[in-house]
Amino acid sequence: MTIEICAVGGFSEIGKNMIAIKYKDEAIICDMGFYLPKIITYQEEEGEVGSYGMTREILAKIDAIPDDSVIKEWKPFVKAIIIGHCHLDHLGGVPYMAGDYNCPVIATPYTLEVLKTILADERIKIRNPLKPLSTGSSIKVSENITIEFITMTHSTLQTAMTAIHTPEGTIVYANDYKFDNHPVIGKKPDYERLKELGNSGKVIALIMDSLYSDARMKTPSEKVAREMLGDVMLGVDNKGKLMVVTTFASHIARLKSVIDFGKKLKRKVVFMGRSMHKYISAAENLNLVSFSKEAEIVWIGEHVKRKLKEISLNKEKYLVICTGNQGEPKSILMKMVMKDLPFEFQQGDTVIFSCRAIPAPINMANRAMLEDKLSRKGVRIFKDIHVSGHAAREDHRDLINMLKPKYVIPAHGDVSKLTPLADLASEMGYVLGKTVLIVRDGQIVEVEA
Repeated sequence: MTIEICAVGGFSEIGKNMIAIKYKDEAIICDMGFYLPKIITYQEEEGEVGSYGMTREILAKIDAIPDDSVIKEWKPFVKAIIIGHCHLDHLGGVPYMAGDYNCPVIATPYTLEVLKTILADERIKIRNPLKPLSTGSSIKVSENITIEFITMTHSTLQTAMTAIHTPEGTIVYANDYKFDNHPVIGKKPDYERLKELGNSGKVIALIMDSLYSDARMKTPSEKVAREMLGDVMLGVDNKGKLMVVTTFASHIARLKSVIDFGKKLKRKVVFMGRSMHKYISAAENLNLVSFSKEAEIVWIGEHVKRKLKEISLNKEKYLVICTGNQGEPKSILMKMVMKDLPFEFQQGDTVIFSCRAIPAPINMANRAMLEDKLSRKGVRIFKDIHVSGHAAREDHRDLINMLKPKYVIPAHGDVSKLTPLADLASEMGYVLGKTVLIVRDGQIVEVEA
């Protein structure tokens, strides 16, 4: 018996993740994401903020969402849309595309909470039921398909590795993940369950994150990033100067570390930006954190201006955590640098980039421009105070060894990212073109159970 796998998006670029899996006359979709560089370019050209006012037609025209026309004949058979975590390159397309499918959207509670805030912000209603599924749990979505969420770590809360169980065997979707044995928030990966699946001999295919498969290492724990942050924040002279930390708004564990060190510095912690408010609110709604008791959260334009004027009068009393780590033109940090907000960076102020630039040309260019402008003002810049949320080559080796899949399918990147993972699989005994499959957007492959 064959199972069909369609690489809808995320196999010719970094982002726009979406895959469909069909068994007999039943199918499920995993992820439905944005291609963020295209959205950033559109924002710059049109002067837009966020994806407000965008439609499915606009997003499709600028190639910012997956082209699901390749599975148009599967649409009546789709039983569920499964979202593994809350990052927009996996979740962002749901408000615009999910309504074309008569099925529920299934995700962890935090991921669904973020989706709800996006839907409210964008004033979009979708008809799909939103069904929460906790990690360590399963749900039967059709006669032949059961979805299991395996506890996993990444750079946001409640990330799940998805096992799609059929009578013929199991497909595992591992996009994105890391093996963090010392997470700052949440549980470590469920290695025992992964080994159980591998020992069952029933894992047909493993579709896996290949973003850093060329890095010959194990991705360090978030605990390492926390130590790096503490070393910089507590170990450099910042008397009389403003300290700014910028990172991904969805990285709740990282934000917690920044708050902790800000309190040690006896600085008032202020979050700035709509994205910060969105992800923090989602976590607080589920009682996962209580940041608003420890920090001020400012996101409305006039409130941000008022707060920055207040901060300017006594900079050493404040720690600002804001959006803008990728140099996004409409972000808080870029607006501060460009004086679109009432603040003037001065010699000796500190900006900590607790992140890396996403490896897409527009991100790299925007980030370089931001750093140049900060440098010209004499700002102290600390880059790469960060560890990745993506597995590296030796983590991939461990996952393949645990699951023992019949087929390995690299995902999350163009051919330059997919190839190193295919090379690793070949090194482990898989055969390129037969049991390790490099696919492109729009391609359908069949795997034998």
